Amino acid sequence: MEQIESDWVATAEDLLEGVVELRRAIHADPEIGLDCARTTAKIKAALAGLPLEFREGPSTSGLVAILRPSRPSAGDNGRAVLLRGDMDALPMEEETGLPFASKNPGAMHACGHDAHSAMLVGAARALSGRRESLPGTVVFMFQPGEEGYHGARFMMDDGLIDDVLPGRRPDAAFALHIWPNMPRGAVAGRAGPLLASADTLSATITGKGGHAAMPHESLDPIPVACEIVMALQAHIARTVRVTDPAVLSITKINAGSAHNIIPGTAELLGTLRTLSEETRHRLHESFRRIAQHIALAHGLTAEARIDEGYPVTCNDGCAIDLVRRCARSLGDQDPWIELSSPIMGAEDFAYVLREIPGAMAFLGVAPEAATLPPILRSITRA
Repeated sequence: MEQIESDWVATAEDLLEGVVELRRAIHADPEIGLDCARTTAKIKAALAGLPLEFREGPSTSGLVAILRPSRPSAGDNGRAVLLRGDMDALPMEEETGLPFASKNPGAMHACGHDAHSAMLVGAARALSGRRESLPGTVVFMFQPGEEGYHGARFMMDDGLIDDVLPGRRPDAAFALHIWPNMPRGAVAGRAGPLLASADTLSATITGKGGHAAMPHESLDPIPVACEIVMALQAHIARTVRVTDPAVLSITKINAGSAHNIIPGTAELLGTLRTLSEETRHRLHESFRRIAQHIALAHGLTAEARIDEGYPVTCNDGCAIDLVRRCARSLGDQDPWIELSSPIMGAEDFAYVLREIPGAMAFLGVAPEAATLPPILRSITRA
């Protein structure tokens, strides 16, 4: 690892200016969703001239670039590794005032995907420069649509990482996500579940509207909706194992139009986060059952809907051990932070890790440790 450290630090320093320039260009021109064609064009231009095979698919503007060893008979170990960077932005206004701030109203790179894409381009350039000594194939996956659009799943369904090697996908997959509240240069992760699944829950409770002065002539959906919310919280607290936690939050209740009118319907909206597929699907059934039966007990009806989001992001033990050892080889001080528990956010790299063993880790970019919030002050270094 010591020789790798000195060589790669020098290479990274040589590439840094170009990576920063590309990141700022992407930041200034953010795109949302599955179609990030301008971002893809910037990435392809930055990769021009490298010995890469490109693949693009019909469902997204995603790009896969494949780097193969220059001497397969002598240097190829018959394995392939996938490195992924997402590239879509969030639907929000930027108010930073930076010289490279977003020029596109209603879009901003506030989650670091501009950095992820530029970092992955830097990795492609660095590895292409070592192609003569490359022991296997490297797949660079530039993915749009991470922010709720299932971009990784679409790219996989399009077959963009199939048959990278004859008859099979890559053997391992890795991704980094920058973390603005973690000390710069720190690397954090854990084996097993890293991030939660994320599903959208909604329900429509239908009763009978009427005058608020005569509720006995109506079937009021509002108290029924409130009862459903409280029953869901009690259900989570009393039926879910503390060692396999879940979070269910009802975040929106919509009903009514005036102070003296009982509405005919009430709508609930919320999210469910879990760390195992077993608990996830059991709580799907619980949500439907609780909503429907409580409504029925009061003479109303409830239609419960579940929009399945990303699955659990689960790190392979061997893969995260490799990330840990690589992080510790990069300097005199130990940069590794072992996360004591998963984070209940979600990430669609989960689709890749569900089918290919690998790992995601967090890369700290905060200039000072003092910016750490309480949730990160409590994590321990291994």
